[in-house]
Amino acid sequence: MLNERFSDRRQRLLRLKVMREGGRLPSSSRIDAPAIFEQCPACGEAVSKRQWADQLYVCPHCGHHRPIGAYQRLALTLDSGTFQELNDGMCASNPLDFDGYDAKLEGLRRRTGLSEAVVTAKGRIGGWPAVVAVMDGRFLMGSMGVAVGEKVALAADTARKAKLPLVIFCASGGARMQEGILSLMQMAKTAEAITRFQQAGGLYIACLTHPTTGGVTASFASLGDITLAEPKALIGFAGPRVIEQTIGQKLPEGFQRSEYLEEHGFMDAVVPRGQMKSTLMQLLRLHAKGGARRG
Repeated sequence: MLNERFSDRRQRLLRLKVMREGGRLPSSSRIDAPAIFEQCPACGEAVSKRQWADQLYVCPHCGHHRPIGAYQRLALTLDSGTFQELNDGMCASNPLDFDGYDAKLEGLRRRTGLSEAVVTAKGRIGGWPAVVAVMDGRFLMGSMGVAVGEKVALAADTARKAKLPLVIFCASGGARMQEGILSLMQMAKTAEAITRFQQAGGLYIACLTHPTTGGVTASFASLGDITLAEPKALIGFAGPRVIEQTIGQKLPEGFQRSEYLEEHGFMDAVVPRGQMKSTLMQLLRLHAKGGARRG
């Protein structure tokens, strides 16, 4: 009886809230309260939405790092008021007239607010100027098409001409099949742009997040002067299931995860999200030269 009274009172409060905010009451007599908890996909524990946000979308129970959007990543990385987006109007075309591709792209742009699967920008990290690119898995799994490759290459060229460090947060499912061989060509283009930048004396820091796979791993993600990764990120060319089916063997525990790769010399450090900005600040300070003065 007491539970029923509480339930009735809760329903009255919810209906009043809807009416106060100008919303339309549902035809049914019951209103569902908005979910305030989300289950961690790794450990299954319930975490409040406020707690997810406060913890930078890292599970407080098991440390699982949920993927975050490109603009959110930039907000966590760049100093306030220093963000200057580069080539924001650049977006994919449909060079192969792939059926349904135009509609899919338009839908993704509306839902995500992104023009493409990568956002590039100039800004400061702890006072140190840098060019930063961030891939966003919400846009076709961060796949690399012509526009993505061009934006990454242009970011490297901007950093080279301005004599600024380059930081790229990688997150990708690989090449974009809707653009065929033109997508695969971006591997060579981005690798060449990064090489040109490094030969000019530029510092490139690659930050690998979950997941970083396919052609991105086989190109610019693996070319960092310094390579960092978030905890337990999946990093590799082909997925572990494909490799097991190909070689007919069970892979070692944790294979292709960032900790395993750090242990085997593939990267320099595994850095939790809450420590990433301070780590980048320290690296930029250590590698700063006369043209990169703190503001």
